[in-house]
Amino acid sequence: MKRIFIAMHYLEIGGAENALIGLLHALDYSEVSVDLFLYARRGEMLPLVPPEVCILPEIPAYAHIESPLKDAFLHGHIRVGLGRLHAKALAVMRRGKTTAGSDHTAIFSYIGRCVTPALPPVTDRVYDLAVSFLTPHDIVLSKVRAHKKVCWIHTDYSRISLDPAFELPVWQAYDHIVSISPDVSRGFIKVFPSLAPKITEIANILPETLIRGRAGSGSAPELQPGRLNLLSVGRFTHAKNFDNIPDIARRLRDDHHAAPFHWYLIGYGSDEALIRRRIAESGTNDCVTILGKRANPYPYISGCDIYVQPSRYEGRCVTVREAQLLGKPVVIAAYPTASSQVSDGKDGFILPSDNSGFAAGLASLAASPDCLEEIARNLLSADYSDRTEARKLVSLI
Repeated sequence: MKRIFIAMHYLEIGGAENALIGLLHALDYSEVSVDLFLYARRGEMLPLVPPEVCILPEIPAYAHIESPLKDAFLHGHIRVGLGRLHAKALAVMRRGKTTAGSDHTAIFSYIGRCVTPALPPVTDRVYDLAVSFLTPHDIVLSKVRAHKKVCWIHTDYSRISLDPAFELPVWQAYDHIVSISPDVSRGFIKVFPSLAPKITEIANILPETLIRGRAGSGSAPELQPGRLNLLSVGRFTHAKNFDNIPDIARRLRDDHHAAPFHWYLIGYGSDEALIRRRIAESGTNDCVTILGKRANPYPYISGCDIYVQPSRYEGRCVTVREAQLLGKPVVIAAYPTASSQVSDGKDGFILPSDNSGFAAGLASLAASPDCLEEIARNLLSADYSDRTEARKLVSLI
């Protein structure tokens, strides 16, 4: 029996969290035992962890890595709070030196470096394999003992504003770096060419039975018959580009005179106020609605007419894969890694990234129900679970 340790921030709704749940459901527990450590033991997806997995007790210092900063100080975790302030200062300095696009991914490099020294060891156990499933990767490197260590990349690193020289020592220290797709690997190697030999590709694994079961166990009362129901699910961040949905919807309604439609957004995040402002500015309150968090988004995915992912960049979007598994036509923007996710015209559609082109493409699809039905038939005859990918992780031991 091989012992595996996996570290994750928490299990709130998100793509990386869904990917982790899929991996946990695909492992063979007659061969491995798994300890899961959550920095904060919270999230709507906690009940989805398989019963064979041991969730380790929460350690208060770790829970304050992402809590409101004042809470870290109020609860006596002074060094964690000071580390976070130092990390914020380094990120601000870095932002002033570059004109490249940035999001919250980059700051975790600084948080890892500055906060990890203030954290206690996670456990005194020694594992065969320790997995850092999401940045910052400094923590598993320093606070967990294992014969081999693996870290994960979920996004296109060529699109993130970061300091390669600052990050390189952490990535170098791992035995393997797991990438979720060939395009993600290529983007990472552009930034860190010396790390190419460490890359191992393991596709995101979807728990097919669980997803189908949850899709049939809830309702989506907001979706209405007699109109085109569009849906986007994800964190409200720069990468997802939900802030441009109101303008796309306005163009779809006003420029292309599309049949009645409504576009629903499920998720949460720092860009929510921006998205709401854009809805008001574009006058699209009548056709764009933020639903917020949904503990079970699958009835909405199953019930929509088209699943839409207008991202600026992605690794390999989990919700796109889930929509395909449920037989929903998917539309994604032509971000750099799009072709690794969708075969245009066969299992979805790749539309121009600019708002005008995206709206025109959506209008064309909305007027082509036969085309959408053909895509749905193609999807239902395919296997999108990738369950066998779990063997690749075990083989790293």
